[in-house]
Amino acid sequence: MEKSQKINPFILRILQEVDEEIKKGLAAGITLNIAGNNHLVPVERITGEDFWILSRILKNCLYINGLDVGYNLLSDVGAYYAAKLVQKQLNLIYLNLMFNDIGPEGGELIAKVLHGMQSVIAFATVLTRNQAIKAINLNRPILYGEQEESTVHIGRMLKENHYLAVLHMCKHDIKNSGIQQLCDALYLNSSLRYLDVSCNKITHDGMVYLADVLKSNTTLEVIDLSFNRIENAGANYLSETLTSHNRSLKALSVVSNNIEGEGLVALSQSMKTNLTFSHIYIWGNKFDEATCVAYSDLIQMSRLKPDNTDVEPFVVDGRVYLAEVSNGLKKHYYWTSTSGESYDHSSNAGFALVPVGQQP
Repeated sequence: MEKSQKINPFILRILQEVDEEIKKGLAAGITLNIAGNNHLVPVERITGEDFWILSRILKNCLYINGLDVGYNLLSDVGAYYAAKLVQKQLNLIYLNLMFNDIGPEGGELIAKVLHGMQSVIAFATVLTRNQAIKAINLNRPILYGEQEESTVHIGRMLKENHYLAVLHMCKHDIKNSGIQQLCDALYLNSSLRYLDVSCNKITHDGMVYLADVLKSNTTLEVIDLSFNRIENAGANYLSETLTSHNRSLKALSVVSNNIEGEGLVALSQSMKTNLTFSHIYIWGNKFDEATCVAYSDLIQMSRLKPDNTDVEPFVVDGRVYLAEVSNGLKKHYYWTSTSGESYDHSSNAGFALVPVGQQP
């Protein structure tokens, strides 16, 4: 490497720590944590050019199987080199690219190399053939247009890829047609265990497709629908499937989905008959007395463990209410400790249920 190609000091520090681990004989299955929101060490956020240098270094590092470069400044330039790395580094099983402003504005060079496709679509194309990556985070891409082209390509990838276990598509502007594309793919997919489509634009109509695929899908264990708008109708569709058909889903988050008492009670009833269904998160919806009593009963009868939900019952003047507690599928996903302490599994239950690589 030429002297003019200066290595980012943050990357250099992390690589030096890896060298120390290698000297101690701890070289198997290392995840490089180069996230830009690390509060424990000085951070100089990495750019697309920095990632190019990093990818050249990692090209022959077989002992590294995970890479977290979230909260940096990669943009489409870094996304291009990340896609190239995935193609060449076949033992890479975990890649986190969230909060990097990855979108279609990477310049003419990116457009030529990717033949005009957006970076998200390029990753979908790469993953169609990749057999090593087990988890990928495509949260918050910069997308334009209403056709959900990237979601279409992700759906096509899921039909062909039978190795990916975790897929995060938070803030992806997914609508009902997009969730339909993903559900159509899940009829053929036999590997995906954790699907995160939180913070999108999915309504109760989209739940028709999800409820239907869950009748036959035996792989999905965790679904995050937080911050959509599935309402009572959507909750009822899911409840019916979870009560009568599905026995593989373990955790469901419907936080802030404009669900009222009818839908929330229906979901609580499904837990009574479906013993596999063990985690549910409901805060941010419209609780009535029936809802409060229903979830209080589940907790009191030990059907729902306090660590497996985000509500806790309390009584005032003989009436049951629900308070929020700090549990969730990824409650601390966007948080790093300033003291170096590890997270509680009840706060990031999704990663505890489906562990892949050294996720947060």
